[in-house]
Amino acid sequence: MTHQKLNGVVTAMVTPLEDQNTLDCAGLEQLIEHLISGGIHGLFILGTTGEAPSLPLQLREQLIEASCRQVAGRVPVIVGITGPCLAESVELAFKASEYGAQGVVAAPPYYYSVSQDDLLRYWEQLASAVPLPLFLYNSPSNTHHVIEASTVLKAADIENIAGLKDSGCDMAYFHVLRDGLQSRPDFTLLVGPDELFAEGVLLGADGGMCAGSNVHPRLYVSLYEAASAGDAKRTAELHRKVIELGLAVYRCAEHNANPLRGLKCALSELGICTDTVAPPLQPYSSREKATVARYIQSLDTVLVS
Repeated sequence: MTHQKLNGVVTAMVTPLEDQNTLDCAGLEQLIEHLISGGIHGLFILGTTGEAPSLPLQLREQLIEASCRQVAGRVPVIVGITGPCLAESVELAFKASEYGAQGVVAAPPYYYSVSQDDLLRYWEQLASAVPLPLFLYNSPSNTHHVIEASTVLKAADIENIAGLKDSGCDMAYFHVLRDGLQSRPDFTLLVGPDELFAEGVLLGADGGMCAGSNVHPRLYVSLYEAASAGDAKRTAELHRKVIELGLAVYRCAEHNANPLRGLKCALSELGICTDTVAPPLQPYSSREKATVARYIQSLDTVLVS
């Protein structure tokens, strides 16, 4: 199977909701147009930022169909299929293929503790069963498993495994992978945390799956363009704006919780979609919303061309 190389800003998209069981279809359309008009290079749906583990299967399938229809081939759509049941992950991958997605993403299946050999055999099974290129997802804070660098390098030789999204926040790990994948220019290496996006691209990453680009896509696209061109001064300037976004949107919370609540609050302030999140998460408090609102109101002074 031909692998589609991913480059640039692949937005880890939130899932607009009317309530925990109902997709906000109007909000989804507005969000996708906001992202594409901002220049993003691809969409990653049903990841951590997309609340995939909290959404019923029917809603996830509806989101895949609606997203692919709205995008209409303008950028690649990559679909998260992470789950503890191999058969259900494969079933969702076939739905993604049917609706027109270009790839699927899977983190290690959560719940059981497994060895690296177990993970490698799992990737072999999954890659051979799904009809789309498979991207691995290293997200130890959510799955409590690290896909060790040596395992990724072995997995890169498995047919139909196309790349990795690394959200491990470990640049030493990134360097091992970058160096070990020199002979595999077709293998996509993307960084996950927004804070490491600039550094990752400057040091050889193909791009990033950036959650903050939901709010300010043009900022992240401009940062990618500067970093990939090796413009260190411009990269540093834009990186500071990414950090400012994170402080205003993610880290104003009264307690440490998933930052997607802040993203949805910001998107609500922009008039794009509701701030509804699926349980166990809860929307931002009035104080937190006020902090985000002040940041959104300042966006006209930080927009980048």
